[in-house]
Amino acid sequence: MILLQQILQTLLATARDVAPIMAIIFGFQWLVIRQPVPNLRKLIPGLLCVLAGMTLFLVGLEKALFPLGRLMAAQLTDPVFLHGGLQQMEAALSWRDYAWVYVFAFTIGFSTTLAEPALLAVAIKAHSVSGGAIGVWGLRIAVATGMAIGISLGTYRIITGASLPLYIMMAYVLLIIQTLFAPRMIIALAYDSGGVTTSTVTVPVVTALGLGLAETVPGRSPLLDGFGLIAYACLFPICTVMAYAQIAAWRAARFRGAAHSQEKRNAL
Repeated sequence: MILLQQILQTLLATARDVAPIMAIIFGFQWLVIRQPVPNLRKLIPGLLCVLAGMTLFLVGLEKALFPLGRLMAAQLTDPVFLHGGLQQMEAALSWRDYAWVYVFAFTIGFSTTLAEPALLAVAIKAHSVSGGAIGVWGLRIAVATGMAIGISLGTYRIITGASLPLYIMMAYVLLIIQTLFAPRMIIALAYDSGGVTTSTVTVPVVTALGLGLAETVPGRSPLLDGFGLIAYACLFPICTVMAYAQIAAWRAARFRGAAHSQEKRNAL
């Protein structure tokens, strides 16, 4: 009964949040465009499916993903696990003792990004528009690698208590330098790739991990230190996508140079 009550409350809250969006869309359709809504009989069941899906997704986050993220953070930062025995619990912990936290952050960031539906949609469109020049898997792996690096660095910042603005500014400096030298055709796609990582799959898991670490690492505040991982999730995929394009351009130029040299030798 408690679960059903929570589902009903979430459904009402979701309907209240979606109502303004639907009011704007239907309002423009009827009052500005002055045309009936096409396929209204198909749209209404689709809207109901959206409400049901969002409701179950939000309830699932609260019941599964958020507790799971906190549980993994608590287990990985437990002094008994870190030191391998109760007799060593009094030893001082350093950032090196949290190696498994960084490994977990890297792997969970990589895997959740590969499973992100928004990234798959962008990769397929980029492959189609570029005529196959941009590979679907190449783009997805580049974005996932950047996400993994960003989340690992973000967990390191939480554990060490380093300054978030300093890390963000350093990342932006790297991003600006890369933008100046990256191929023009990849820049806009790279910046969009950073945005699609912060979607339905990655955000709940990453947020739960950050809050769990801030709650379990001594001296950290969930409010001050628990958030900020999403910023890394946006920035570093942009860097890795541009790096992927720069490496691909360098390899293509090297191949053309080798082919040109071969032609010269054949001519001689």
